[in-house]
Amino acid sequence: MSPNVSPQVTNAEFTFHYALDASERAAEEAVLAASGAHFASFAGSQREAYDALIAQTPIADGVTVQQVDRDGVRGWWVRPQIALANRAILFVHGGAYMLGTASAYRGLASQIVVRAGVAAFVPDYPLAPEQPFPAAQDGVEAAYHWLLNQQAGRVALIGDSAGGGLVLSLLAKTQADRVAGVVTFSPWIDLALAGSSFSNPETHDPIFQPEILATAASLHLAGADPRDGRASPLYSIPVELPPLLIQVGSDELLLDDARRYAERAAAKGGLVKLEIYDDLHHVFQRSVDELPSAKAALDRVAAFLTTLWPRARQR
Repeated sequence: MSPNVSPQVTNAEFTFHYALDASERAAEEAVLAASGAHFASFAGSQREAYDALIAQTPIADGVTVQQVDRDGVRGWWVRPQIALANRAILFVHGGAYMLGTASAYRGLASQIVVRAGVAAFVPDYPLAPEQPFPAAQDGVEAAYHWLLNQQAGRVALIGDSAGGGLVLSLLAKTQADRVAGVVTFSPWIDLALAGSSFSNPETHDPIFQPEILATAASLHLAGADPRDGRASPLYSIPVELPPLLIQVGSDELLLDDARRYAERAAAKGGLVKLEIYDDLHHVFQRSVDELPSAKAALDRVAAFLTTLWPRARQR
């Protein structure tokens, strides 16, 4: 993987494109084939199959995990062997608001914390259709305030897919001075599904079909307005934003969710870094054992996070 061309800069928006070489294209095809075979052969429920797939991301060496169930908050601490004090990550998992658990996502969280040297808390939150909007948003907000009470410093917010939408939704409800920065992987931030990449017949997303996301959005919203700012943070971007890194694959239905948020956030004067990875699937960062691009992307996340903490100490 290597960067294509020079970065485009519009105000504070930085966009980088990454291209795959032939060997990694073959690895990407193998990852997608294995994922398809997993779902085709799995004997349990859809939620169990999803968790089993997500849990394939290995827990990094030297990382410890600790379950939490108190004060109305459930989840897992994921800690590197040496964790810097007075800083933490709130990692919010994806799953189209219907799937996923904190336990399954410990591996992906561990791959971040071992690189960044910062502990992460991965919360469980209410899932649709049993608990529709705004239950997930309320659950993540409660976990965020619980985390702030656990340590004196500021926190970074990280989320993939629907989790990316949830952390960006949280920005409108938080004290901006307590959030050091935000990282999202393929964030789903427009439940109105109005992005051009979503409806463009030239989009060939290997993971999602439009009807999958349309069904998930309907079940999560349960009649709520898809342009409600808490449900779709694209429509409620705060005036003051912490530094933001967005990573997304070029073939995704959600590509324009990432692009539009980056453009609008940059127009407000925010520091935004948008990274587009050519020909890679939704949340490819999980495939750290198979894809060099996944490792490189997570290394860039860690490098971004390290720039946030000096800023936090100066405040």
